[in-house]
Amino acid sequence: MHSDPESVKKSVRTYFMIGAALFVCTGITVAVNQVHLAIPLAITVALIIASIKGSMVGSVFMHLSNERKWIYGALLLTLAFFIVLMSVPMFTVSDSIGTPIGAANASHAQPPER
Repeated sequence: MHSDPESVKKSVRTYFMIGAALFVCTGITVAVNQVHLAIPLAITVALIIASIKGSMVGSVFMHLSNERKWIYGALLLTLAFFIVLMSVPMFTVSDSIGTPIGAANASHAQPPER
């Protein structure tokens, strides 16, 4: 961050604008709470408002808007681990490890003759 007066003035103005936007979003949150939406819709609206507020805080107050390379790397790593974790149950269902011996043999046994 630069220390010249114009740069400081611009930074302070940005902080105040984001603070005002967070104040407005908080008012929207309270107003949406008074509407009494259905639970799935209320959760969706609350998550949308929270992610907007979180992205404003993260990008401006935590200075993440200047760290694009690291953010994209973290997102790609998160995506890779998400895919691995979602595929683990599929792999455990598709194998026969852990099935009782009687259950495995019963599926191959022929029906008794009369």
